[in-house]
Amino acid sequence: MIALDFGFGAVEQEFWRMVFLMTRVGAALLAAPFFGAASVPMTVRLAMTAALAIFVAAWLPVTTPPALLSVDGLLAVAGEVLLGLTLGFVLQIAFAGPAIAAELIGGGMGMSMAVAADPGGGGSTTAFGQYFVIVLTLIFLALGGHLHWIALLVESYRVFPPGETWLGAGRFELIASFAGMMFETAVRIALPVTLVLLLVQILTGVLSRSAPALNLFALGLPAGVLAGIAALIIAAPIVYDQFEDLVSVSLAQTESVLLQ
Repeated sequence: MIALDFGFGAVEQEFWRMVFLMTRVGAALLAAPFFGAASVPMTVRLAMTAALAIFVAAWLPVTTPPALLSVDGLLAVAGEVLLGLTLGFVLQIAFAGPAIAAELIGGGMGMSMAVAADPGGGGSTTAFGQYFVIVLTLIFLALGGHLHWIALLVESYRVFPPGETWLGAGRFELIASFAGMMFETAVRIALPVTLVLLLVQILTGVLSRSAPALNLFALGLPAGVLAGIAALIIAAPIVYDQFEDLVSVSLAQTESVLLQ
């Protein structure tokens, strides 16, 4: 399996086979937005990767390279990493849409300074961005999207056996086109709230021109925040429907990468 013999025979071969199968699964879980969150302990990721690799080894007749420490073996490992990162990255693109929408809404409300720690990405995000990500994650789990995505990950071993993991220019172009859909989704999510905020800003501008003695900043900021929160509450059913559609689109995009 690795062109080295440590004297353990079949046990050693099965161990390196499991390590090879964990490469694609681990790369996919690392790049996925929910499974690869910074708040998930490393031991939990390793346990999930090992469990999925065991199931793949039991369900599918996956053939592994005869020698991992050869040129062909290292190329096969690189292909496994590439395919796993691609499957997780496609899902990551879909989850970035609500975060962009939250940036638009927060900027319109004047709440861009309300920054909170992001336990998923390990960086920082706006308060609305964290709220949208949490809601999208709950909807994703409630609809069973994580199970569907794991099923697609397992199915990838049928479509792309080890050693045949080159995606091709067509699939890379398809993945790049998902970025445009991400921005389109962000605009559709933020559109109802931003329209209300635009009307509020126009109204405060008219008031400031008609009554120059008024303090525009003291009047406009509270009005924008209150109008934005009210618009979010009223538009919540529409936003949640957009999130449900986003879950379906993200899984369809992942499936299209495999079945194109």
